[in-house]
Amino acid sequence: MCKVHNSVGCLTTVKTHLKRNNIHDFNSLKEVLNFQESFPGLKNQIILDHEQLIEQEKVTLDADILQLDKAIAANRTYFESYLLKDIEDIKQKLNSLSTPGQLNFIQRIVNYVKQRFYKKKIEDLEFNLDYKVNDSVRELVQQYQDKMNRSHFISSNFREAVNESCSNQIKQLEHKLWVIDEVKNSIYGALGEHKVVKELEHLSDENSLINDFALTFHQAIYHRQENDYIKTIQIDHLLVTASGIFLIETKNWSEKSLNSLDLRSPVQQVKRTNFALFRLLTEGIANKSVHLNRHHWGDRKIPIRNLIVLTNSKPNEEFQHVKILTLDELLSYVRYFKPVLSSEETEAISTYLLGLTKQKRLTLRKR
Repeated sequence: MCKVHNSVGCLTTVKTHLKRNNIHDFNSLKEVLNFQESFPGLKNQIILDHEQLIEQEKVTLDADILQLDKAIAANRTYFESYLLKDIEDIKQKLNSLSTPGQLNFIQRIVNYVKQRFYKKKIEDLEFNLDYKVNDSVRELVQQYQDKMNRSHFISSNFREAVNESCSNQIKQLEHKLWVIDEVKNSIYGALGEHKVVKELEHLSDENSLINDFALTFHQAIYHRQENDYIKTIQIDHLLVTASGIFLIETKNWSEKSLNSLDLRSPVQQVKRTNFALFRLLTEGIANKSVHLNRHHWGDRKIPIRNLIVLTNSKPNEEFQHVKILTLDELLSYVRYFKPVLSSEETEAISTYLLGLTKQKRLTLRKR
């Protein structure tokens, strides 16, 4: 099996985007696609779940209301009885006071004060009896009223109650879909890149596949023929084989996308990367980072072939410097070329290119 290095670039983009938006539910691209497909069903299930919750809430409310009604009546009776008994006890104390003729002056004064106190207390208790009884059950009455209001609201506005209940969950679900939709092009791209990787894995382990080959140059490379300054390069796959390097850009485009003027042509991207890669390999050979066995005729070159692989539709046109292939044509095209590099040379090239991807910025010598 072909040795594969790094995740495909579009998949990395998708993972980074989801992580940045605090979405950690998905472990694979398949799970993301399943979520997109099942979104209507998931949303409907949330609504059904909350319909059951609201129905159960109504049942619970009615039971609570019945219990509270009984508790309020019982508490009223108990507290009213307690206050009436308290009044009766005070009246008995008032009646038990000695008559003034049997008392001396000091005792009569004390007796008078007690009578005034008991009469005042009886008057206060009798006047505020209803208030005190109502105050004793005030919290229970408030709970009863709140539950009655809620029960009436559910009965009259069931759909609104359900919508309020599931609102947060629905918003979270819709936000997740919105975040995913922001990178839908990268998702489709990752699907195409993954298909290419699975196809190339059929090659032997003497081959190396480097996914998402991306570099930034400290000083832009000047491409004289194109009059272009190359600051960065990124290509979906670099396949290092005994027959050379295959520079592969994958597009999971529909026929409509192929004909769209808004989408940038991948041909120019591949050509720019080819030139930068040529410069990188030339420097690697010059500074002995890449060792090629010498030939008595002179310096050998590493073949670099430019490929664009279309996993859906393929244009009828041919383009200079770039071969357009379908996924089914990829392996046979790669295997068509004869080996020109030894296994040691292939390994050295792969190691060199992988090492470059670990550096943040590169500086190439001017030529």
